[in-house]
Amino acid sequence: MPSISVIISTYNKPHFLEKVLTGYLYQSFKDFEIIIADDGSSEETKKIIENFKKVFQQEIHHVWHEDNGFQKCRILNAAIIKSSNDYLVFSDGDCIPNSKFLNTHSRLATKGYFLSGGHFPINEKVSNSLSTNDIKTQICFTKKFLFQRGQPIGKNYFKLINNALLSNLFDKITPTRSTFNGNNSSAWRSDVIHVNGFDQRMEYGGLDCELGYRLNNLGIKSMQIRNRTTVLHLYHTRPYKNSKAIEINRQIRQATKRDKITITNYGIANDAKS
Repeated sequence: MPSISVIISTYNKPHFLEKVLTGYLYQSFKDFEIIIADDGSSEETKKIIENFKKVFQQEIHHVWHEDNGFQKCRILNAAIIKSSNDYLVFSDGDCIPNSKFLNTHSRLATKGYFLSGGHFPINEKVSNSLSTNDIKTQICFTKKFLFQRGQPIGKNYFKLINNALLSNLFDKITPTRSTFNGNNSSAWRSDVIHVNGFDQRMEYGGLDCELGYRLNNLGIKSMQIRNRTTVLHLYHTRPYKNSKAIEINRQIRQATKRDKITITNYGIANDAKS
């Protein structure tokens, strides 16, 4: 099982990050480091990270740049460079992992593949009521807890089934495509470096999928693990979402697939050009 570098993106949601880091504090898998990819948050986020550094036995690194609009891809690439382990797990600062999250990613890590995990979007009522103690006890990952707090019954509840055989079966039969999802995916660091990381032209809207397409074009296959590993996705609005950026991103993704592009010219090694 490979050692892991967890790369968590964040931007000015310290109350979310506190809950997320609490999830990593109680991982059954211990051989990891955390790298916070911070797209220009204020001092409050830094204080949260410094507090967690005091209680974690693992290293936590805070990679930050000044706030200059949506530059998630640029800070993610900086975090990739900062990482020191062979295997990278990507998630977001609004996604809470259960205690088996990193163990599952490390156990299923396979050469020639990246792993495509899932997320369980919880509604505003549940999100606001969730405490760090609910995460510590792992009760928030149970169907009963979420339903009683006000989460409607839906297909996402299948992701919380605590049965390895059933979860594996659901991953095999799901019609959902196994894309690279920034809130829960993992890959070998060497593969991510090979394709030159994230395309820094891209803003919100499919930027992670585009990286996955380049990995696919390189010959890296995707493995579906959405039901074997999931995260609770805290509720929030998306004021940074805009139609112009989404259309630009769509065109970049189309070109990547059409032209079988494996290496972006706007990534880690081309920072000055992007």
